Amino acid sequence: MKEMKEIRIGESIIGLKDNLVKTAILPKNTAELERDLQVQGNVNIEGAVYARNIVIDTGPAAFEGAVYAHNELHIKNDAADTVRFRKAVASSGSVVSLLVKGRCIYGADINAANIKLKNGFVAGSVFANEIQLENSVVLGGCFASKKLTVQNAVMGTFNAPEVAAGGINYLLYPTAFSVEPIGRLPGTEFYNITLADLGALFKGEAEKPGTGKIKLDIEADSQRTVLVDETDTKTLLHSYSVASRVLVSDLINLNDLENHFLIVSASLDSQILKTYSLQKADGSKSEDLTLPNIADFFFRILAGTVQIQDLSGSVSFDELRQRYE
Repeated sequence: MKEMKEIRIGESIIGLKDNLVKTAILPKNTAELERDLQVQGNVNIEGAVYARNIVIDTGPAAFEGAVYAHNELHIKNDAADTVRFRKAVASSGSVVSLLVKGRCIYGADINAANIKLKNGFVAGSVFANEIQLENSVVLGGCFASKKLTVQNAVMGTFNAPEVAAGGINYLLYPTAFSVEPIGRLPGTEFYNITLADLGALFKGEAEKPGTGKIKLDIEADSQRTVLVDETDTKTLLHSYSVASRVLVSDLINLNDLENHFLIVSASLDSQILKTYSLQKADGSKSEDLTLPNIADFFFRILAGTVQIQDLSGSVSFDELRQRYE
């Protein structure tokens, strides 16, 4: 990998291959606002990046600073290996990474007019007019001003006027919202994993009793909710929540599940100076809580190689009495 400490290229396209770029790639005059960036593999850029279009042919590639593409950030479908963005990614146009072989890891939020992800992992939230997720993980929220399309995804939560869903999907937080009822393909399933023992699964240990996933009944678990803002404007939403069925959730100490360590370690990856791990029951340590390891864990949930047990909704009277005495 050839080290580059300064970018001095007058052409309209900057091509990088086998390069370590120590500086930012930012325009210094109006002419450079129209400059494109093409990454052809084995590239590490340590500074922030601005370009009209950013095209990534293949990985490995790492962007250590914030990235902005005026028109489009596009990772080619057949890109191999891993493309990683440690900080925020934005575009006034689109962010597209519909990867077939490789994987893209976003360490912070994505904000664009249109976002399309396949085999993508986002440690933050995604904000767009239209969002499309396939076999992807978003630990924060999916906030679409027009439409959200999901197919086999893990999401923290979502809020969109229109939602179209297929496959098996998981929610990390208790509630999600849509203006219109969710449109579903036959066989579509939603599970809430707020009370799943993700910490134990990450360590490869048995899940604690009384934990697990809850199947979301889109019809029965949907409620009409009216939101009123400071101008008295009313918004009618469908609220999808399992709170009404988790009657005994107070019996579970959520801190013992250690789920928050996975989410926080991923979302704060670029700011954590030390690598942490979880302690197993035998005193040994789990895999490090790094962004790639956490991403791999959630992708194994999507693939079905990590199975989450179903949450039992039963509790004995003696347990309730001991809890509330």
